[in-house]
Amino acid sequence: MINILKKCYLWAFVKNLSWIFQVFPFICLLNFSYFCPFKWIDIMEKNGDPKLYALLNDLEIEYEYYEHPAAPTIEEAIKYWKDLDATHCKNLFFRNHKGNRHYLVILDHKQDLNIRDLEQRLKQGKLTFASPKRMMKYLGIEPGSVSPLALIHDKDRHVHLFLDENLKNSKTISFHPCINTASLVIEYYDFMKFLKHLGNSWEYVRMYD
Repeated sequence: MINILKKCYLWAFVKNLSWIFQVFPFICLLNFSYFCPFKWIDIMEKNGDPKLYALLNDLEIEYEYYEHPAAPTIEEAIKYWKDLDATHCKNLFFRNHKGNRHYLVILDHKQDLNIRDLEQRLKQGKLTFASPKRMMKYLGIEPGSVSPLALIHDKDRHVHLFLDENLKNSKTISFHPCINTASLVIEYYDFMKFLKHLGNSWEYVRMYD
């Protein structure tokens, strides 16, 4: 932190922002990691939602950032995942028949998924893929970028997660940071930390035999 402070003071000196020298200690007491201009410059240079990166920093969740061309499908994403040591996932956004409940289903990308079989396992009645409009309303993202990290936009904690129980064996896991032109790799226990912080309901389900 001392080195970061020095850089921030140097930045203020160069910009002739003398007032920073008086208020910066108090800013640091509030939340240094949030206000530091250098950290925000780093965040803004990354593909994805800046609010997500800010939250990961606040939760002290470390991540590996990988930028790549748009990968809206698993078939396309595999091209850029081949050198990443992590469990890569299918992230599917469903609605129930009435349209009053929505689910995010997450499982290993290598596994095939039959919706009729999934309905039997989840016991939520008939399922259909949610529309782009619903996706934007509850996750704040567009098709091709579905990710549990997008739950930062679900302020009402409406979306329920179903995680395949085999994911518990993962050491690291990767997701898009709310856009499909990058992937983040994080420790699995940090992913659990992230979910618990958000407060959405979730459960493990065996999705394949």
